[in-house]
Amino acid sequence: MKLSNINLIIGREYATRVKKKSFILLTVLTPLLMAALIAVPMLITLYQGDDKQVISIVDGTGLLESYLEDDSHTDYRFLPQETTQESLKSSFESFKSSTVIYVSPLDSAMDASVTAYSKEPLNMDTKLAIEGKIRQALRDQKLKALDMENLDEIMQQVKSDVRIDAYTLNEEGKEKKDSVELYMIIAYILSFLIYMFVFMFGSMVMRGVIEEKTNRIVEVIVSSVTSFELMMGKIIGVALVALTQFAIWVVILGGMMIGISGVVSSKMTDKMAEVSAEMASSSLPNAHPVDMSDMGDLGEIASVMDQIHNLNLGYILLCFIIYFMLGYLLYAAMFAAVGSAVDNEADTNQLSLPITIPLMLGLFIMLHTFQHPSSSLSVWASIIPFTSPMVMLARIPFGTVPAWQLILSIVLLALTFVATAWISAKIYKVGILTYGKKASFKDLFKWLKYKD
Repeated sequence: MKLSNINLIIGREYATRVKKKSFILLTVLTPLLMAALIAVPMLITLYQGDDKQVISIVDGTGLLESYLEDDSHTDYRFLPQETTQESLKSSFESFKSSTVIYVSPLDSAMDASVTAYSKEPLNMDTKLAIEGKIRQALRDQKLKALDMENLDEIMQQVKSDVRIDAYTLNEEGKEKKDSVELYMIIAYILSFLIYMFVFMFGSMVMRGVIEEKTNRIVEVIVSSVTSFELMMGKIIGVALVALTQFAIWVVILGGMMIGISGVVSSKMTDKMAEVSAEMASSSLPNAHPVDMSDMGDLGEIASVMDQIHNLNLGYILLCFIIYFMLGYLLYAAMFAAVGSAVDNEADTNQLSLPITIPLMLGLFIMLHTFQHPSSSLSVWASIIPFTSPMVMLARIPFGTVPAWQLILSIVLLALTFVATAWISAKIYKVGILTYGKKASFKDLFKWLKYKD
């Protein structure tokens, strides 16, 4: 084996693929789409809309006017109590409202029925807000009927707001705040990306082998280099293409995340000033300092951004690259062997089944792992080489992987690649020069027995 020959194949594979328009478009568009998937929901959450809706209400209870107050998005108009429910429907257009609501008089249990009419389905946020206000009004009325002294004060005293602040302790006893939901999201994304990229770039190697074999280019190439050098050069060349894309994606996505973080921080500062001003002018004796709970959706977004910044992103990214590269090398060697054994891509389905099954199995176990990262199934699947790229990446964001498990997993994955590459090379050597016959598993085992 000559390294110079492998370097030539690597250079050829790399240069051929990075100069393609599809590579350039995919490299640029993919991070834009990924960033859009992250940024658009955040921006939509921040955007409240400019349209102001008018809601007309017939309040049979006589309790709601002090609860349903106008805001920047909704105007409430209270109609005479004698307005009937039938007249609301028959004269809907005359009210010039997007929605008309009929609230019945209180029954013996001091409850009321509520009916809404509109030309278009009632906005869910508006529906929930009105339900909450009416529920609060009826509750307050029932409490007043109890005629208990200092009832409001008693209710405030018994009211509790419980939130769990979760921390994990390391071996030195130092604490770190946890966000299990964020860990689960990151674990799912990383594991799925490993699965998708390993399959995508592994299939790219297989298609490249089939193309060269079909065009008979391989016959010319193997006259100058060995089949093993050709296979490894092709695998490593595609790996460098993948790393190039990753490097560009990390730079683009990093810049976008910095920009998004700046926008959120700016809006959060403005919102905090607004909330502080409201509290300063409030006459409530129990006014408290501003915290994230006062910020609404904006506070939640800022909290998530802060938790992301507190993650060891460098460690997670390094593990992602290591497991992607080793996982890709393992599966690409098998894909190369399959590509050499067929004359066209349609014949690969049967032979590629033993490759796709472990990949799919790893994906399914990953769905269990990001909910139970320390279970026996998760631990063993993160060590077994054929599933470890997906499963280990589902455990790493939780920070529960001991160093010995991580090292053992990486070593086993690397050794399995070496063994698989040796087996695949024996198949590849015979397969690339075999034409006109659809190879079976029996043929592959026969080729393995051929002496070099």
